[in-house]
This record gives sequence, C-alpha cells and structure tokens, in this order.
Amino acid sequence: MSDSRSSPPSSRSSRDPNRVLASLAQRGPALELQTLDLCFLSALYLRAERAALTSFTEEQLVDVFDQVESVLAAAGEAPKRRATHAIRRLREQRMIARVDGAGIVRAGEYALTRLANGIIEFFLEEDSLTRESLTVLTRSLLAGLSDVLASAKAASREDDWRMGVIGPLRITMGDLASGIERRQSGFDLQQEEFQREIAALLHADWFGAVERCQELLESTSTTLHELNVVLLRDTHQLQSLLQDVQDLAAAAGVADAETAARAVMDQVDRIAAWGSARQRAWSEYYQYVHRYLRDVVRLDPARTLTHRLRELLAGKSGKAFSLTIASAAPIRLLRDVEIPPGEKPPVRRPRKEREQGLADAPAENPQSRLEARVRDALAEGARALGAVTEQVIAEVAPEERFVTTGRVAHAVASIGYPLAKAERAWVSMQDGLMIEDWAVRPPKAEAS
Repeated sequence: MSDSRSSPPSSRSSRDPNRVLASLAQRGPALELQTLDLCFLSALYLRAERAALTSFTEEQLVDVFDQVESVLAAAGEAPKRRATHAIRRLREQRMIARVDGAGIVRAGEYALTRLANGIIEFFLEEDSLTRESLTVLTRSLLAGLSDVLASAKAASREDDWRMGVIGPLRITMGDLASGIERRQSGFDLQQEEFQREIAALLHADWFGAVERCQELLESTSTTLHELNVVLLRDTHQLQSLLQDVQDLAAAAGVADAETAARAVMDQVDRIAAWGSARQRAWSEYYQYVHRYLRDVVRLDPARTLTHRLRELLAGKSGKAFSLTIASAAPIRLLRDVEIPPGEKPPVRRPRKEREQGLADAPAENPQSRLEARVRDALAEGARALGAVTEQVIAEVAPEERFVTTGRVAHAVASIGYPLAKAERAWVSMQDGLMIEDWAVRPPKAEAS
C-alpha cells in the first residue's frame, strides 16, 4: 500500500478504511513526546526558518540540543537526557529523517519531517480562520476553478486534461481547500480557548467579569456571522464551477478528472457544513452563558446565595443534605435447593403453537343490518320518516345516533317511496335531534 503522504486526494478518499487500519496496526506506530522533545523540535524549526536551512549536521543538532537544555535549566527544569538518545528517539518516531546517502561512512545530515513540522506549527503558529483569510482563499479558489473550467472546455487530448484539469484540481485546488479546513480547525481551538477564558473570568471576578464575557461573546458571534456570509456566498459558486468541470469530464470520458472534481466538491461540502454546525453550536453556548449571567451572576453579585448553598450541602450550617435512593430488596431463598443425584435432565421447553389459528367468523355488513331494520319498521306500520328513524336509533348508542339518522333517511328513500309535499314539518328526535319529516309509502310487497 502506498504512503498517504504521496497519494493524491482522490486516492486517499477511495481507500478501504479496513485495509488502512490493518496496515497501521501491523506497523505499530506510536508517539511519545516530552516537553524536552517538543522544545528541541521547536528550536530546530525556528533555526531552519531564520537561517534558511534545509538540513542540519550532527554538530548542529547537538549544539541546538545543548541550548535547549540550558534554557530549560534556567527555567527551573532539570533535563537529564543526552543529545544522542533524544535524536535517536526522534528518528525512531519519524520526527527527524536522515537526508544524505552516505550511510555510516561519515556523519550524516538530518531534516525535520512533515510530521514534526505539522506538530510544531500547531504549537507555534496561530493559524485561525478570519474573514480576510477566508475571502482570500475562496477568491483564489474561484479564480483557479475558472481557469480549470476554461481548460476543460478547450481540452482535446489526454495531456490537456492531465496538465490543465487533473493536476490543478488535485494539487492547487485541493491545497487551497485544505488550507481553509486547517484554519477552521484553528478557529475551533480558538473558540475552546474563549470558553476557558470566560470560565476563568467568572471564577476570578464574579460580577466584574460580566462586561468582559459579553465582549468575548459578541466578538465571536460577529466573526462567525461574517464567516458564514462569505461561505454562503462563495461555496455556491465553487460548487457550480466544480459541477461544470465534472459534467465536461463525464462527457469526455475522463474518469480521473471526474474523480478529482468530486474530491474537491467533497472538501467544499465539508467547509460549508462546518460553518452551519459551528454557528448552531455557538448560538447554544451564547444563549447558555447569557442566561447564566442574567439568572445567576446578576441576581447574586456577592455570591451570597452560592456560599450559603455550599454550606448547606456540606452540613456546616445545620442538617447536611444527601441523596437518598430506593434500592430493590435482595431475593430471599426460603428453603434450600437440593440437586438430585445423577445427570441433570436436559432443559426442554414444551412445544406449542407459536401463532394461534384463525377462527371463522361470519362477515357482518352494517349497511345491510340497517336496511333490515328499516324494512322491519315499514312492515310494522311506520309511514313517516320520523317514525322509522325513532324506531331504528332507539337501538343505537347515543354517540352514533347523529350519523345513523342520515343513513336511515337514505335507506328509507331507497327502499320505500317518499311522498313529496309542498311543506314538511320538523319533528324532534332523541338527544335533541330534529329532522324534516315526510310521508313514506312502503314497497309493493310489504304494502300488499
């Protein structure tokens, strides 16, 4: 399996996680860095940056290590490791690599690896996301993608796609998007520091820290709002340009270009999702802190209530409070269980049907039953709608009488012969119902 440091973004996203984890577990990588190691690596990083060095000789490494030991000793530390031991440990952890090809013939030259540079940059540089840096990066992405789209439209050979589309997407565009993601991680770390600072301010100065806490909250909220405005404005254009490049690559049948565009699109999606997620999380924290300042700090500026509550819980001023819970009583055995001699019979469960059989039941039609009642009422001599309705709804539950009254009228009109009159009287039914009454002539069979 190839090393991830030399793989393009497309190949990194398409690798099997199980294989990657199995390979890492087989190699057994581990990091164990002490304060002395981090200071030593930081000193090498700063010297290389100041003197424009690409590598260090063994004498330079030992000289830098001695300077670090002297600085730590002046600060009250007592480092006891030797330079050769520290250099060997850092080489085993891939922090320092030998870059000459002389082997053991002569003293070698060493350089910091990408892993060491990343760790030291994390501790030394404040690479946080701001509106200015985000605007510069997104504008660079938009300009670069416009050139990539123009190259994709004009590409006619495989070399044109590789040099004008695939290469810029994997290297330039991918690095710019990775720069935004790296600064987003720095911004997350900065927000965590803000939360620690707010907690420390409240702990040190209970009521006097209210204004400072509000300033920190407002400044962070403003920064997040500005970042979201830029993200919402530019990520849509970035996705549109990448979609056009992907469509052109799919139409031309260039799978590598399509995969590279998809990898950058995934990075842009993560960037946009980060903005919405952080805005939502900070909004919850903002509301929580303001509610705490309003309901706790401002109502108790001298911490009188807080101190009294702590004294009550500790039992210093009266009865001590405690949490009492109800626990289940243990199961008590009223007799000794005697195990019969010999082999235990196997545990068996009685066989029974898992599902009960279906029973035959006659189907019942409510409408047919209603029509039968109406026929019975007409056969018994009822000659008006009110009389038929009164007789039928007497056997119906009170909550169903209103609906049944309408169904009776429909059944009477279907079975008998309603007699039309110019004026029809209104008659009262049970439960306060009133219907318009009309005469009914029964069917011929029943009339005879």
